Amino acid sequence: MIEGQQGVTWAQWRALAAACEEHGLDGLFRSDHYYDASGGGGDADPGSLDAWGTICALAGLTERIRLGTLVSPATFRHPSILAKLVLTADHVSGGRVSLGLGSGWMAREHEAYGLPFPPLGERFDVLAEQLQVLETIWAAGPSSHQGPHYTLTEADRHPKPVQQPHPPILLGGAARPRAAALAARHASEYNLVYVTPDELAGPRARLDQACRDAGRDPATLPLSAMLVTAIGRDRAEADELGARLRALAGDHPPSAILGTVEEAAARLREYAAAGLDGAMLQYLLHEDVDGVAAIGELAAVVRDL
Repeated sequence: MIEGQQGVTWAQWRALAAACEEHGLDGLFRSDHYYDASGGGGDADPGSLDAWGTICALAGLTERIRLGTLVSPATFRHPSILAKLVLTADHVSGGRVSLGLGSGWMAREHEAYGLPFPPLGERFDVLAEQLQVLETIWAAGPSSHQGPHYTLTEADRHPKPVQQPHPPILLGGAARPRAAALAARHASEYNLVYVTPDELAGPRARLDQACRDAGRDPATLPLSAMLVTAIGRDRAEADELGARLRALAGDHPPSAILGTVEEAAARLREYAAAGLDGAMLQYLLHEDVDGVAAIGELAAVVRDL
């Protein structure tokens, strides 16, 4: 998982995607931001290419890895536009795209780009309605919707998604009751951010209950986590990458996956034993494409957990 708003260039995106394919990773996901919250704004902001523009382009340059956002803010795009962007990437990739969608959180980013940023409750209402619109557009036949925020009339008959019934939808957050209920109705995966193994039980229980309330088998909603990552193939490389990450981002969160491949694998085994189904390894040293090779070695070790 790459933070695209940290100045990742097109050349770097191509190199990262090629490395993910070469070294056996399952996928390459990116944030969907136009602004870096840590960049200071103005000339200090490192900049970002558009997330879905990037994914559509990478879809045509890759053959195996899954591509997607973690996550797209519902405040950024009308759901009809988002549905068409995801659909395009789905077709270009031959069915290798997932949509991560959230309510949006960075107020300064919205202010800078002139995007509406209503209170959280309204943003969540918009997110919930966008999920309905997306599933309506991607379903068979013409698409109509009448809601508080969006109206569609006989829209988008063709084409329909390669992936059926539609591209996987990933929701995330802390799995509080309203979010858990939304995930039980719409999500193919739920993603937590920077959680330790000891912190998984509460969100998992809320998601399970929400699934039961919605008449869904809880086992059909896998749980993943985004975990900052810096690993090396030996002790010296691991220490060097860890030091560079600390210089870039400050102290590591307790959830960070650090050290050698063997140490990182042991840590992910703890997560798996606590109930985690998958990990989005957040790689902040995007200019160091060679570091993807160690992540690939890690993926090979832990894939069957």
